[in-house]
Amino acid sequence: MKTGKQIVLIGAGNLATQLGLALHKAGFDIIQVYSRTEVSAKTLAQHIGATFTTNLTEITPTADLYIYALKDDVLEEVINTVPITNGLHVHTSGSIKMSLFSKKQKNFGVFYPFQTFSKTKLVDFSEVPFLITANSDESIENLKVIANELSHRIFVVNDEDRSFVHLSGVFACNFTNYLYTIAEQLLAERNLPFDILMPLITETVNKLKTLSPTEAQTGPAQRGDQLVITKQIQLLAQNPEWQKVYQLLTENIEPTKPIN
Repeated sequence: MKTGKQIVLIGAGNLATQLGLALHKAGFDIIQVYSRTEVSAKTLAQHIGATFTTNLTEITPTADLYIYALKDDVLEEVINTVPITNGLHVHTSGSIKMSLFSKKQKNFGVFYPFQTFSKTKLVDFSEVPFLITANSDESIENLKVIANELSHRIFVVNDEDRSFVHLSGVFACNFTNYLYTIAEQLLAERNLPFDILMPLITETVNKLKTLSPTEAQTGPAQRGDQLVITKQIQLLAQNPEWQKVYQLLTENIEPTKPIN
């Protein structure tokens, strides 16, 4: 890697793949990829010029940095199984405390890229915020050196702050995308394409560059237009679960309507 050190990537899923590709492109030396699935491990390793393994006991013991890019529900098990105690060990979770490493590792932390990832869609990391946490100033500086080669948006935060950033992302990204799926299905039932919404979605996002979300809020709930709200609830009669979503969001948006 650019600092003359070596990285092992533990994981080969969506985040691991995009992070691995970005690190490799930036000139870092990723020497090994681990995944419990051979196809995933081998595929990523081939793209970044690394070896691969599906056995945690075969992970290279002499690397300088071990990045655990794994699902939260397997993170503790993997950390406890990896037999290596030297080097700096970090996970990439938004909600798991760094203390998960504390019983086993001397140097540890969190290297969290705040973005949504898919294996097949390349990500421009230059605008991706990196949230860094570590148990020593030296480890923080080491992580900042790496993050600065990928992005110009670096934040040193504690575990609690990172958890709230992650929570905000669930509202802003995951829940919003679920609402897109509802919209997509509503349109599909009328034989209309989802991309009819793209100008609206784009403009909604663009407004947030100059307005706060509260200031940018529009729609029948914000206006208090009960006639439209009632009609739209009736249109969802065949989808009671979507009715509940509509009603809950409407009830929570209504208090934000401006006073005329």
